[in-house]
Amino acid sequence: MTETVSPVSNGHRAPRTPKISFEFFPPKTEEMERNLWETINRLAPLTPNFVSVTYGAGGSTRERTHSTITRILRETDLLPAAHLTCVGAARGEIDEIVDRYHEVGVRHIVALRGDPPGGIGTAYATHPDGYQNSAELVAGIRKRHSDIEVSVSAYPEKHPEAADFDIDIDLLKAKVDAGATRAITQVFFDNDLYYRYLDRVRARGIEIPIVPGIMPMHNFKQARNFVTRAGTSVPDWLAEKFDGLDNDAETRKLVAATVAAGQVQKLFKRGVDTFHFYTMNRADLVFAISHLLGIRPNGAQKAA
Repeated sequence: MTETVSPVSNGHRAPRTPKISFEFFPPKTEEMERNLWETINRLAPLTPNFVSVTYGAGGSTRERTHSTITRILRETDLLPAAHLTCVGAARGEIDEIVDRYHEVGVRHIVALRGDPPGGIGTAYATHPDGYQNSAELVAGIRKRHSDIEVSVSAYPEKHPEAADFDIDIDLLKAKVDAGATRAITQVFFDNDLYYRYLDRVRARGIEIPIVPGIMPMHNFKQARNFVTRAGTSVPDWLAEKFDGLDNDAETRKLVAATVAAGQVQKLFKRGVDTFHFYTMNRADLVFAISHLLGIRPNGAQKAA
């Protein structure tokens, strides 16, 4: 029998069920914080590899991100990864944030350039005294604290600002050379895009895990507007799945769980064994999808 080799886990034998991680965003209000912690407590028994907490444009959620991360460390057994961007900040400011995270016990940072403060599509300008791009940020983190693991972003449809795939993959290569050990992809819905991207990346000698980012579609219209602004294409077949369900939230959930689980199962059969879920701070769909994938609370597994 031929062994399945994972493009994510660098040649290790594929597990019986996928390995997963989750992304959360820091809450703005007390009610949102209660909802977030209900989500965390619901998903924690699924034993994810790690959970990440995002960092708002221009550092707008800096303290809320730090507060959420430290609470995860204090109240759970989860391994948190702090998102960090370099847009609009001086090196000294960023270095201080990294040091604070290291001091409280964070050993994983997701290093990103970050969107311009004006949002996607507005002009990006580097800080004159700052890290000029995400590769420099990775190098800066690793220089200060070599025991911090650094993950970065990857773009199966290339970054919207990149002129072509070669330029986009050049930057990924620079991030890897600077010390990144994992790349998490922007959401995609056509698995062939991931396979072709992986071929390009491996052809350039980049061997770190390229972890697919999976987004359950809680609200299709809202999600489509969001992801297309970030450069993700939405295939017609996916739009047809949600056609006529604008006022039927329960059926949308069923469709969304089935679509996302199906996407992961197809990738898993091709040897991809690790996935990162963009939860939108909601547990229902991610828990259901995980169940469909054979993932059970507290490490119990069923074959996917």
